[in-house]
Amino acid sequence: MKKVRLVTAATLALSFALPAAAQMSVEDQIVARKAAYQFMAWNMGKIKAQAIDGDTAFNADQMKAAANAIAAVANSGMGALYSPDSAMDKAEDTRLKPEFFQQPERAREVGMNFGREANKLQEVAASGDKAALARQFAAVGETCKACHDDFRAK
Repeated sequence: MKKVRLVTAATLALSFALPAAAQMSVEDQIVARKAAYQFMAWNMGKIKAQAIDGDTAFNADQMKAAANAIAAVANSGMGALYSPDSAMDKAEDTRLKPEFFQQPERAREVGMNFGREANKLQEVAASGDKAALARQFAAVGETCKACHDDFRAK
């Protein structure tokens, strides 16, 4: 049942995102996805500070909120913000490599892995288990690294 809800939500989000993205300029697509990743990075930083580094006292409610935000970005239908004209060989102010469009199966795999791990992060954060959150945070980070390694210019 949970999987059906996830697929339904993703399909619904994509059905709204595709027409909206089609109306966006390439520049606006880049700005929107950068903003989403910045928001996600800010929330990843909160988890890192509390569950990994210990710079800040662990607050389970804040961790749940941060994980919810990360999962929301992962499930937002952001794939619609990646038009072929939004890669660095055709657009300015982006580090998206053209390989993203040359290797669609790999791009899809990386994106699906990120979504799966972000959803697990949300589930783990809801438990309030700091050690489990740290482990799942690392798993999410690996999916981010995979995308950066393959599709993001330095």
